Amino acid sequence: MKSKENPDNILKKYKQYLKLEKSLSANTVGAYLADVNKLFQFLSDENIHPFDVTLDHLETFSASLRDLGIQPRSQARILSGIRSFYHYLILEDYMESDPSELLESPQLGLHLPEVLTIEEIDTLIGAIDLSTREGQRNRTILETLYSCGLRISELCNLKLSDLYLEEGFIKVEGKGSKQRLVPISPRAIQELRLYFIDRNLSTIKPGYEDYVFISKRGKNISRIMVFHFIKELSDAIGLKKNISPHTFRHSFATHLLEGGANLRAIQCMLGHESIGTTEIYTHMDTHRLRSEIIEHHPRNKHFREKQRPQA
Repeated sequence: MKSKENPDNILKKYKQYLKLEKSLSANTVGAYLADVNKLFQFLSDENIHPFDVTLDHLETFSASLRDLGIQPRSQARILSGIRSFYHYLILEDYMESDPSELLESPQLGLHLPEVLTIEEIDTLIGAIDLSTREGQRNRTILETLYSCGLRISELCNLKLSDLYLEEGFIKVEGKGSKQRLVPISPRAIQELRLYFIDRNLSTIKPGYEDYVFISKRGKNISRIMVFHFIKELSDAIGLKKNISPHTFRHSFATHLLEGGANLRAIQCMLGHESIGTTEIYTHMDTHRLRSEIIEHHPRNKHFREKQRPQA
């Protein structure tokens, strides 16, 4: 067993482990460290060293997350980060037993993510002002998100050297630096070629020449920038749904499934490690199917008419 260390030193070593051995992205590493920092703050207030933690301490910490009003899904993610940290401590021989092994996460109901219809996607894209400097770029971003089902981080880091437009594919680097080839639609290719006309006129900072989507500052676009303009577009057309860049990925998968695509093929295109992650779209399809039946089946229509109050 290794001797106790300063928590800050442990955190630095854990960060190196996540980056070098787990090969996680900077964003994912940041999320894991934020989870552990929440626990460290709690332990500091209670004057408890991380190596002295018991299951009771972790259950109290979990309860404190609920008291802070953190949603169950976010609680579950934080506790997952805590388990990862204690798994690391066991691997590195800092502790003999894992206090998080029996730590339970809050129960989560089935969460069906928001999905856009094809008409809503067309309306959003059609609302982009092409007379502005960023207009064609933003139009291309939405077409690429929807055409390829990309994560926002994958889109922001997409490189010119990853594009194989003549073959109709792009190379994407996903979670854990895993690469995959994704088909890209002819319409998205057309939008990219139009965007390249504007891009060629941009001043790009050294080191960013290979990025596809460039900001006003000459660097690759940020996730916040894409979130912001999608929110503005949504407000402009009066869309009632709460959407984000990830909504286009959900819509891509759902529309493929509705069109008869194989679930394994969708899994490959999305870059999901587990088919279980992809299976949420079968739940969405069933949920939507039920809504369609309730809305359009003649028995249900007849029943609703009978329930209407008579004038």
